[in-house]
Amino acid sequence: MDRPIFIAEASSNHGRQLSRALAFVDAAAAAGCDAVKFQLFKIDRMFAPEILSRSAKHRARKDWELPVAHLAPLAEHCSKRGIAFSCTPFYVEAVEELRPYVAFYKVASYELLVDDLLAACAATGKPVVLSTGMATMDEIRHAVAVLRRANATDITLLHCVSAYPTPAAEANLSAIAVIREATGCKVGWSDHTRRPAVIERAVHRWNASAVEFHLDLDGKGAEYAAGHCWLPEEIAPVIARIRESIVADGTGFKEPQPAELADRDWRADPQDGMRPLRHIRAIWEPAA
Repeated sequence: MDRPIFIAEASSNHGRQLSRALAFVDAAAAAGCDAVKFQLFKIDRMFAPEILSRSAKHRARKDWELPVAHLAPLAEHCSKRGIAFSCTPFYVEAVEELRPYVAFYKVASYELLVDDLLAACAATGKPVVLSTGMATMDEIRHAVAVLRRANATDITLLHCVSAYPTPAAEANLSAIAVIREATGCKVGWSDHTRRPAVIERAVHRWNASAVEFHLDLDGKGAEYAAGHCWLPEEIAPVIARIRESIVADGTGFKEPQPAELADRDWRADPQDGMRPLRHIRAIWEPAA
């Protein structure tokens, strides 16, 4: 199978602190990730005024917004660490704000129905990753059609269950294959289970082409208490184990491997069933 990419989602655990946001880049790179992702939203563009006027909890999410001024230093630091920078736009204008910096756009499950946002991301020519939590297959097909009409050529869908955290029994990983068959797109897994077995199953059984997971640095991030965020020391061994196991797949062509070549001559000779082969016996001397 192809090597899946791992995307660390910093979400709002950065606390609007640039130094902490940069530390997420370092942690993601050290854990073996291919990309780190942030979110660019404005609360008054995300939630309707009827909700904000009634909910102090939603208004408080103002403190979760990523400052636009952080985009350039984050992208620069990602470049230095050899890791891709991505960000989720939650309003259409954010697509242009992000364009100079991101390697790819990630659209969240909650925005899957917003055609204008999808089309704006696609029209940039950059790859688009789209989470599909809560969606029906008809909604997913429609979103893919919108992306393709806007000339998206590199689309990755992430099967996702938008529960924070997601019970492992509700991960429904077999949907990865169903979405892939229905759309012809690359399909991965956006994890909210915080279960190594679920991520490994998504990769090894269902060939997830990408794995996204929520990351926190120290258990002090705004979203950590919900239970869906991984710590660096938890996710790093999962990524390493998957990388190692995929390397073990090899090419599939059956032939002697380099590590066993030296033992070929020590096989039993077909004439007498004794080791090593007869031509070796004639010349062999014990090592000094």
